[in-house]
Amino acid sequence: MTALTIFFWILLFTLIYTYVGYGFLLFIIIRIRRIFGPGKQEPVDPGYEPDVTLFIAAYNEKDYVAGKIENSLDLNYPREKLHMVWVTDGSDDGTPDLLKKYEGVAVHHLPERNGKIGAMNRGMKLVKSPIVVFCDANTMLGKESIRRIVLLFRDPKVGCVSGEKRIFNKEKDTAAGAGEGLYWKYESTLKKWDAELYSVVGAAGELFAIRTELYQEVERDTLLDDFIISLRVAQKGFTIQYDPEAYAIETASANVKEELKRKIRISAGGIQSVIRLRSLLNIFKYGTLSFQYISHRVLRWTLAPLSLLLMLLAGIILACQEGLWGLGLYSIIFWLQVAFYASALVGWYLENRSIRIKLLFVPYYFFIMNLSVFLGFTRYIKRTQSVNWERAKRG
Repeated sequence: MTALTIFFWILLFTLIYTYVGYGFLLFIIIRIRRIFGPGKQEPVDPGYEPDVTLFIAAYNEKDYVAGKIENSLDLNYPREKLHMVWVTDGSDDGTPDLLKKYEGVAVHHLPERNGKIGAMNRGMKLVKSPIVVFCDANTMLGKESIRRIVLLFRDPKVGCVSGEKRIFNKEKDTAAGAGEGLYWKYESTLKKWDAELYSVVGAAGELFAIRTELYQEVERDTLLDDFIISLRVAQKGFTIQYDPEAYAIETASANVKEELKRKIRISAGGIQSVIRLRSLLNIFKYGTLSFQYISHRVLRWTLAPLSLLLMLLAGIILACQEGLWGLGLYSIIFWLQVAFYASALVGWYLENRSIRIKLLFVPYYFFIMNLSVFLGFTRYIKRTQSVNWERAKRG
């Protein structure tokens, strides 16, 4: 085999392992453990109901306040033990004044906009409960979400609990909605298996909780606060657990342009996180956590998107060597790649004309996901990604 051939197969293996292989490997490991081991034993303490703070860092969320407060008051958890804290730095649309009309809601406001991280670092100094639950103003929580999250903290080894992000899909989905929904369904399955193996590798900012004492101030320029906060808890020897029935639901991005904007920011933050959490790459120190982190997160933000590009370039050279129009292995693989990207292009064309064929949503969304990594990397290198969150328009 030539060096180019070996390189090509390494790229193909990287792609398959990142997007399919890791999930399949997890499935096999979990099945074997269920056969030969008793699995995780949950501590029994049905009366476990510690005080909990529902923490919301908000910027100009006036349109969501009433629905969010109503949803929070409807949660199945003792009212006297559920404390609501809103930090509204920089909000100038009347959000703080509107919140102050509600009894039992603590509002901490500064006129200066210091970003979400500044609000979180400031607000966490005021939290007194042993458990803090972070969520967004525009997401609605399932009625049992807080109770289900809290129950997982009965295990003293658990330092963080991630809920599930659910996407509200309408009958006439956009490519962003259908693609995002499918992506999160797959992510949910991987998270369940990750948690069963050892630990989830990162929490979803829409809904996650930590032991208050484990909170570590986050650098002001951090782009993915939820990811950094949760994995720093894991670095301290605690696990991140997951309950898909503790969920936050929101509508999908209004269109792929808005979803791409969101994904670019996440990708820039992912690359920043890989650099800041580089010690987690030491598998000799962190063992299973490192294996999960590299397989589930690092590869998606680094080698996998690069492999897609390089495999296309290497593939066309190999296909030409054996005959581009023949039926050789490399020519077949090359034309399959061309067909995939053509499907994504057709999906984009039809989406812009409001003609929606769901079969084309998957290649289109997959392409957008990986394109965002390259664009996010560019923003990170140029330092052009603002730390202040620009909300994507929702459907």
